[in-house]
Amino acid sequence: MRNDIIEYLQKEVYRRCKQPTNKFGMGCYYRVESVAKNAELLAEKYGADKEVVIIAAWLHDIASITDYSMYEEHHVYGATIAKEILNELNYEDEKTELVQKCVFNHRGSVNLEKLSKEELCVADADAISHFDSVPSLLYLAYVERKMNIEEGVQFVKSKLERSYNKLSDESKEFYREKYEHVMAGFHG
Repeated sequence: MRNDIIEYLQKEVYRRCKQPTNKFGMGCYYRVESVAKNAELLAEKYGADKEVVIIAAWLHDIASITDYSMYEEHHVYGATIAKEILNELNYEDEKTELVQKCVFNHRGSVNLEKLSKEELCVADADAISHFDSVPSLLYLAYVERKMNIEEGVQFVKSKLERSYNKLSDESKEFYREKYEHVMAGFHG
């Protein structure tokens, strides 16, 4: 396990999240951290290359954190940025390519086929991470978007339902209890 690279990426993502140009604030760092933790869990469950999955998880949103103008296509730009960073760190070419595929295919809203276990782990970890960052979703609803209570509840519930529905069938089963527990918090 290339812990040196993983530690470097944690610090680099943290540094980029702290930049005034990052439109998402520090909440995005904690969400990326959650993606990395869930990706590691899923890699163990599915027998994927844990190192590749963790590295890809740390890099999956690097483009939109770095420059908001890349947000719409952040999966495309992110794959390029991941390659640049990993080349600088002398990471193996074959594994770099797999990381790039994970970053490119992580978005549930862009329906790209997940061809490897590693891609599936990162995409599912990205979707489920919203359940670890409900306060950030509430902040988005009430502070950023100025919604009333009912609109905010509907916004967050819809986001969480969409995220859960993006999961692979195996991951839906794995995370079902977490999903039900979090959703139960929204029923008065």
